Amino acid sequence: MFDKRRAGFLDFQRFVVPGTGRHSCVRNGLLLLAVAFCGFGCSSRRAPVPEDSLTSGRISVVCAPEARTLLERERETFAKLYPQADIRMVDGGSREAVRALFAAQADLAAITRDLEPEERAAAVRGRLELEGYHFARDAVVVVVHAGNPVENLALDDLRRIYESKVSNWSRLGGRDQPIVPVLQPPTADISEFFVQSVMSGEPITAPVASVASDSAVVAYVRDHENAIGFVSMAWSARAPRTLRVAKLTGLPYVEPDPETVYRGEYPLTRYLNLYVRPDGPRLANGFITFVTSRDGQALVHEAGLVPTSVPVRFVRRSPMQSSH
Repeated sequence: MFDKRRAGFLDFQRFVVPGTGRHSCVRNGLLLLAVAFCGFGCSSRRAPVPEDSLTSGRISVVCAPEARTLLERERETFAKLYPQADIRMVDGGSREAVRALFAAQADLAAITRDLEPEERAAAVRGRLELEGYHFARDAVVVVVHAGNPVENLALDDLRRIYESKVSNWSRLGGRDQPIVPVLQPPTADISEFFVQSVMSGEPITAPVASVASDSAVVAYVRDHENAIGFVSMAWSARAPRTLRVAKLTGLPYVEPDPETVYRGEYPLTRYLNLYVRPDGPRLANGFITFVTSRDGQALVHEAGLVPTSVPVRFVRRSPMQSSH
């Protein structure tokens, strides 16, 4: 069992987190797509499954790639504390993770968004209950070459870039050079978030440089002076430069740092979530309890993201907003 009421503080560079952990619970009925699963060629000599408890047993987690590094660290730390816990991580985008959980093919889904309306509607029809927990805040950060003089963009500027309506940096206060938008695969969670939050659901129509990951975006922008891309907050520190972003032209430009992301002031803020079936293995709930505890949230901070399931008290704030 985990004691989430331990006293003490997490000392962060920019903020401290009181030790009283707390997480929110979202219950939804989900479409019961349960698939009967049978292991073919089973052997009577297969290793016994540990007893299912909050700290032992065997579970599988389908994890969106953008949450994989963090969840791997959470799993490693949990396993050191509780060696009888066998937690298997499987890659899959948020859609795949939710489908696997609906079909009882996974015990946990780690995704980079909340459930979508059609998934919630399926919940009501299927009468399948699910519990959801925010475990980290992330930001989609706009990155450019170190020599690019542009410092601020509004979301509508970004939209026009990726629509090809603005194709030269001079129209945004930069040099007279063509803009090279960079994009990860359209099916990647971060690309889907960008399309919904920046493009209002409309497709990206600008010619883009296609890359495979956050690290590839950072590398491309570093090597191409006219490039612009976007990455998870966990990768922003490795980017040559990040831009401040305004929700609308004329509103303040906000820097993507822990405080603005925690407060939801940065326009491209999102949650990472864990979803679980309440009638599933107890170990799944034990792992969630750890991830959302004080120690688990310290790992969130170390990964470059922002804790969400424990109270955060900021002790220092430097200027992070600009109106021009």
